[in-house]
Amino acid sequence: MTRKFLLVIALILSSSSAFAAVNLQDMNFSRVNPPVRIKDITDVEGARGNQLTGIGLVTGLNGTGDNSQMAIQMMRNLMRNFGVTLDARSVRTRNIAVVSLTATLPPYARPGQNIDVNVNTMGNASSLQGGMLIQAPLRAADGQVYAVAQGPVMVGGGSAQGGGAARTQNVPTAGRVHGGAIVEREVPSDFTAGGQVALLLREPDFTTAQRIADAINRVYGVVAFAADAARVEINLPGQYVQAPSAFLANMGTLEIEPDTPAKVAVNERTGTVVMGGNVRISSVGVAHGNLTVEVADTANVIQPDNPLAPPVMTMRTDITADEEGTSMIAMPSTTTVRDMVRVLNSLGATPRDIISILQAIDKAGALHGELVTM
Repeated sequence: MTRKFLLVIALILSSSSAFAAVNLQDMNFSRVNPPVRIKDITDVEGARGNQLTGIGLVTGLNGTGDNSQMAIQMMRNLMRNFGVTLDARSVRTRNIAVVSLTATLPPYARPGQNIDVNVNTMGNASSLQGGMLIQAPLRAADGQVYAVAQGPVMVGGGSAQGGGAARTQNVPTAGRVHGGAIVEREVPSDFTAGGQVALLLREPDFTTAQRIADAINRVYGVVAFAADAARVEINLPGQYVQAPSAFLANMGTLEIEPDTPAKVAVNERTGTVVMGGNVRISSVGVAHGNLTVEVADTANVIQPDNPLAPPVMTMRTDITADEEGTSMIAMPSTTTVRDMVRVLNSLGATPRDIISILQAIDKAGALHGELVTM
């Protein structure tokens, strides 16, 4: 019974792998950009988040806090708020840490809602693990308090030491208080000034902006136009003047096919190459070789002419150079990203070699797209 069950599982896995391979071969790579919803590539002008910052004190650390003057002063200020006066010499604890607090107040946030807070050490604390953030205000650029943060700090790393050895995993000096800030003040957002709504493209492009306006006009009449590559202005249709939220909800589900500029992003540190679907190359000839230089030291013992003299040891250095793969290969022009990948793979080059080849093709003027080095 067990053998039959295992055989059935193996058949299912093998058939699913073959099915996935067949589907991959049948995929249509000629379509560069799939249809997407307007709400997924735009933001509503006037509905924006606001950055909040603050300074706080984390307590309950197991000797991993900081003993800087800043921590001592904050501890004294905290105790003074509760009517306790401390002398600077009486504060001797490594169980507290001064931290910076950052958060983003999202649009439409109302008093009483909760937002996440990022916590980072400012002194010489080694870990925030097990700490508790004491109530601290979060202010915006105007100096007003918009939220108050407090709660346990969740750390994604840890550290341990003992017996002359220490080990640290990830970053124990940074953490997060999930839902630890309560919104105390809202930011008014007026996104329908004068009966108009404006959409801001996250990736500015004139073609995409015009396609968004055309898609809206096909459904609601001539009410939208592309102001520039990053902004589409919309006059609210008559039935939606009093209900702009309903218009945004319905309009946001319309689908368009965005257009993106041709770019190739390369990271020489990691050997990563990412090509956009619009990248093309002209016909070029490529010769790429690997030069290997080997240096070897060999010890030689030489006996002087005087037989009573001790032998002398000398070092002989041999240098050899070998260059492989210097043949010229013709690369035809490509029309799809799949053709580009097939041609580059035919060279038998590593990702780092491909980066060098793409840079050379770009210098030759045959790469039709922007080469971005990360």
